[in-house]
Amino acid sequence: MEVTGKIIKKLPVQSGTSKSGNPWSKQEYVLETQEAYPKKIFFSFFGDRANQYPLEEGQNVNLSFDIDSHEYNGRWFTNINGWKAEVLPEGAPAAPQAATPQAAPAAAAPAATPFDPVAPAPASPSDDLPF
Repeated sequence: MEVTGKIIKKLPVQSGTSKSGNPWSKQEYVLETQEAYPKKIFFSFFGDRANQYPLEEGQNVNLSFDIDSHEYNGRWFTNINGWKAEVLPEGAPAAPQAATPQAAPAAAAPAATPFDPVAPAPASPSDDLPF
């Protein structure tokens, strides 16, 4: 999935050593979408990607991510794991779009007739109501 927005918070890097002795690191961010009703998205880069994508607050980015949910002690938790980030050019506004799946384009759908809620419906000969 992808989302475009502005990095509004960069949290401190977390690191440690796994039970098997392997070092790990995680970098967490908060991204705000640029929509009429902005959404804040908390996400992280894990392992090598934590250093591969050094994002800074104020940058507009296009984030590719996966969503993963898991159960622990009867409760469910959801993580948003970034796997790619493209910094948009300075001054370019973030596209006003929320998360969209990266799927193959669907077959062309037949054109829909636009609906205008203000326009009166066409009258039928059997319609004797005044509205």
